[in-house]
Amino acid sequence: MELIVSPQGLVECVYGEAIELSRLGQLSITRASHVEPTEDGRWTADLGPVGGPLIGPFDRRSQALCAELSWLERRWNPGPAVVTHSASE
Repeated sequence: MELIVSPQGLVECVYGEAIELSRLGQLSITRASHVEPTEDGRWTADLGPVGGPLIGPFDRRSQALCAELSWLERRWNPGPAVVTHSASE
């Protein structure tokens, strides 16, 4: 899980449960995308809520989720202010 910390102390991340995010302060959780099935049973990730593209279709939902996460991580391109926390720590 990557946390992006701005110089003002704002922390952004793709929601996950690797750490208790509420310990960082008051949360504001907003949807970044919608992973939905298509009419023919495939999957797309609509990143429109954050100004991104519609990606897919994918044969599996897990593929759409992986592509969604990859796009979101590239979008932030956080630079040196990234704190990485692994579930094994």
